[in-house]
Amino acid sequence: MSEARLPDPDLAVPPEAPPAARPPISPPELPPDLPEAEVAARGRLSSVWLIPLLALVIGGWLAWKSYSERGPEIQIAFKSATGLQAERTKVKFMDVEIGQVTGISVSPDLTHVLVKARLLAGSERYLTDGTRFWVARPRISATEVTGLETLLSGPYIAIDPVTAGDSRREFIGLDTPPLVTTAEPGKHFVLKADSLGSLNIGSPVFYRAIQVGQVVSYELDPDDQGVSIRVFVSAPYERLVLTNTRFWNASGIDVRLTTEGIKVETDSLLSILIGGVAFENVRTLEAEGNPAPDNQTFPLYASQEKASETIYTRRVSYLLYFEGSVHGLEIGAPVMVRGIKIGQVLDIRLDFDPDHRNIQIPVLIELEPERIDDAPEVAAGEEGDIMAELVVKGLRGQLKPASLLSGKLYVDLDLHPKARPAVLDRRGELAVIPTVPAPLDDIANKVSSLLGKLETLPVEEIGEDLRDAIRGAKGVLTSAALTNALVELEASLRTLRSAAQVVDAQTLPKLGAAVDQVRATFKAAQEVIAPDTALYHDIKRALAELSTAARAIRDLAEYLERHPEALIKGKGAR
Repeated sequence: MSEARLPDPDLAVPPEAPPAARPPISPPELPPDLPEAEVAARGRLSSVWLIPLLALVIGGWLAWKSYSERGPEIQIAFKSATGLQAERTKVKFMDVEIGQVTGISVSPDLTHVLVKARLLAGSERYLTDGTRFWVARPRISATEVTGLETLLSGPYIAIDPVTAGDSRREFIGLDTPPLVTTAEPGKHFVLKADSLGSLNIGSPVFYRAIQVGQVVSYELDPDDQGVSIRVFVSAPYERLVLTNTRFWNASGIDVRLTTEGIKVETDSLLSILIGGVAFENVRTLEAEGNPAPDNQTFPLYASQEKASETIYTRRVSYLLYFEGSVHGLEIGAPVMVRGIKIGQVLDIRLDFDPDHRNIQIPVLIELEPERIDDAPEVAAGEEGDIMAELVVKGLRGQLKPASLLSGKLYVDLDLHPKARPAVLDRRGELAVIPTVPAPLDDIANKVSSLLGKLETLPVEEIGEDLRDAIRGAKGVLTSAALTNALVELEASLRTLRSAAQVVDAQTLPKLGAAVDQVRATFKAAQEVIAPDTALYHDIKRALAELSTAARAIRDLAEYLERHPEALIKGKGAR
């Protein structure tokens, strides 16, 4: 038997409004045995609500975790966005992905593009004003080829993080990647020069012809009077840079004409093409310096020769007045003392002396007293100055040729004891060192003096006397008496020659025969006279003397044959 169910009041459809004349409908009667429902009071929170509450908590935790782990968002300004794509281009450090580009837009002034990127959490401490960004793509330079891996993977944004500095979120991207990153060990140094020369970014830095670093940047000084060049020396070579290290420009080829000939110097073919910097620890009497700290500033010399010169800080200026020509003397010419440089020429002028109505040439020089060991203080002409004492003893300035080929001059300071007495004069604030004529000028003056003396000689009278003497000598030589004397002398010589021939042809053979006879007689007598008797020895001595006389006669005849004039003039006459 089916139970009768009461209609649900919530689901019942309300009847249409009865017309006004319709009578009310009474509810049906229920059976007397129908059970009644018991109403029970519910709790405040049902267990069914635990599931959505748990899901809400987990979702909130995930949202908070995602927000808390989200890295910083940065904005980088580039000149162009070539190859960059939103949601695809990565941000990498040492080939490790640390972020991604989220958006690319054009700046309001239409001069560059703004690239937004989201980095990983924990990157905040690397985003400082020293951090650098650039687009890594294939690049070819004079020193290296980089970015070849991006040919397949596409360009990406590289970062050079720096922890030191103020925190930033907006950056200006580099046009080219930096040559040296903060991760590379080494030191940076700043070189000061008058001009950049042939140096450029990437130019090598050499130490004894070995590349140990490179030029990383350059810029004009704030006063626009010089250039600051930043170089990086890689580890472990940075320890070679000391506080007194000398840097010089090793670019191109250095050709110099010296007394030994033509000298050509260069570091490498690479330095010829793109320039280069070299450094060395010059050995001097000074103590060796300490290792230079990072960002130490050094002067950049024009050449190795300039860098090898000792640096002196104290300088004293003097004036020298020259009367002769100073052609060949240039600004920067050395001032020497016995072959050692102690200064240089600063200025050369042309001055008119109204007192003497004469033109003078003042030359301003600069001396470095520290070049002279144990030298007393030089006070530029003050009382007790050592220069004043040296001038009294004969210190003078003189122009001398530095090279006969180039014709250049230098100022030589030396003691001239025979120079005219002088003292250390003053012109305004400068002391004036007296001068002596140059060696060539002195020779010219002596030649001029000699020519003046020659002009005072009675040349015409001397010429007439000489002419008369030559005329008299000519008369003697052409006289008849001299001719007759020569003829008689020639006849005498012919007679003497004939007599010598007779002596040689007749007398000498007879004399030889006489000697033979005597020798035979002596032999016969030797057979008669005993060898131990006195007569034997006397005869032997007489024969020896006779033999000597024969030889003397023979020598006389030979001499007369060669010199027949000896019969008239005597032996040895010419």
